[in-house]
Amino acid sequence: MVADYLVIALYIAGMVGVGWYGMRLARTKSDYLVAGRRLGWFMYSGTMSAIVLGGASTIGGVGLGYTHGISGAWLVLTIGLGILLLHALFARRLVKLRVYTVSEMLDLRYGGSSTVIAGVVMWGYTLMLTVTSTLSFATIFNVLFQLPSMLGIAVGGSIVVLYSVLGGMWSITLTDIAQFVIKTIGIMFLLLPVAVTAAGGFGEMSSRLDPGFFRLDSIGGATIFTYVLTYGFGLLIGQDIWQRVFTARSPKVATAGGIISGVYCLAYGFTGALIGTAARVLYPNLGDPDDAFATVVEQLLPSGVRGLVLAAALSALMSTSSGALIACSTVSTTDILAKLRRKPADGSDVSASRMTTLVLGIVAIGIAMLVDDVVNALTVAYNVLVGGLLVAILGGLVWKRGTRVGAVASMVVGSVVVIASMIVFGLSATEPIYYGLGAALLSYVVVSLLTPPTEPAVLRAWTQRLAGVSAVEPADASAGNSEPAEQAGADK
Repeated sequence: MVADYLVIALYIAGMVGVGWYGMRLARTKSDYLVAGRRLGWFMYSGTMSAIVLGGASTIGGVGLGYTHGISGAWLVLTIGLGILLLHALFARRLVKLRVYTVSEMLDLRYGGSSTVIAGVVMWGYTLMLTVTSTLSFATIFNVLFQLPSMLGIAVGGSIVVLYSVLGGMWSITLTDIAQFVIKTIGIMFLLLPVAVTAAGGFGEMSSRLDPGFFRLDSIGGATIFTYVLTYGFGLLIGQDIWQRVFTARSPKVATAGGIISGVYCLAYGFTGALIGTAARVLYPNLGDPDDAFATVVEQLLPSGVRGLVLAAALSALMSTSSGALIACSTVSTTDILAKLRRKPADGSDVSASRMTTLVLGIVAIGIAMLVDDVVNALTVAYNVLVGGLLVAILGGLVWKRGTRVGAVASMVVGSVVVIASMIVFGLSATEPIYYGLGAALLSYVVVSLLTPPTEPAVLRAWTQRLAGVSAVEPADASAGNSEPAEQAGADK
């Protein structure tokens, strides 16, 4: 294992080093929160792929493949479809808005301060996403170094918090690109062919497994539909995803880079499912399907290569954790703290953002140490996110007749119905998301039609922003227009 330890140590040192370099680039609020809105298509597609393909997509995706065969790819496929839909329909408009958060978009579209609920829900969602990703470090560090769970969480979480605090989105972007490359090589180009070959190839796998393992629908239509609603639609409105959209240099970059990322996610989904299917042939009696990934890595790969693939799994966790952390920090500083102070933060001072990121990182590590299962909490956050906010957000983007009162009504009613339905049907039931979305849509349409239309001045400002007018960020004006050489050339 010496070679494996060396690879992992070099990987961790590299992540911290990149984070330190990113600190030189993070000079303004825009730099720290959205990488100065300067990313080209390669960095954009890489960082978008890195954040959406985390531990659930990697370790969980292999586990689903072990249980359901290629149909287990649907979890990641819905993520890819959500990314494709977001960038095909909405990314251009989001880039032109020049905002930092989903709540700012709602304020701009509907007028006034109508987004307290949205800010609170998005804060809870991003915090729980950070906690979930941080909790997953316990498994990886236990496999690598036999560390106790709490120590593994502390080590992994501290690395993520360190480079996130130092350079914000610039550090996260640069580390995501490294993680994207490592993940692609380790999972797609090394582990997949080794696992399939060890299982005897597709012919041998087909002969030894039930035909259902090679049907795309064997996981069940209801499960696929629930994945689409929860994860596909969740990706359309999540702060962690939108914040990556805001980093694009132009609407064209966001569209092209996002479509590339979506296609990559589709390929990654089938990769994990096939690795899991091969593991089912090789190790048919595993007690926990989620052990399939670690078992294949440990049993089939030589020292050194094994370390690279484990680094790929670690990178999947780190990219999701850091992305969720910076999103939670952004919502805190922009949507919550700024409203409490009743004035925007100075765009040339990133100290408040760094301090907020540090505090939230410590809180996430602490929560991950105190609980041993946050899946239900994350499910609650996703259900409330989609059931409470999806209609108001997408409605504002596509329906001009939607009003602020209608948006608030849909957020309140959708959130209440989702929570009540989870109490009645259970946290893991599929009914809450259906009832929540239906109630939110009905409330939005009916209340919007019964209330006066949005003021023309508000809609005019919204239309102008979508057209790219008044797109200069006042918050960064004090920082000047000079562009550091490192930033200007970061994506060339």
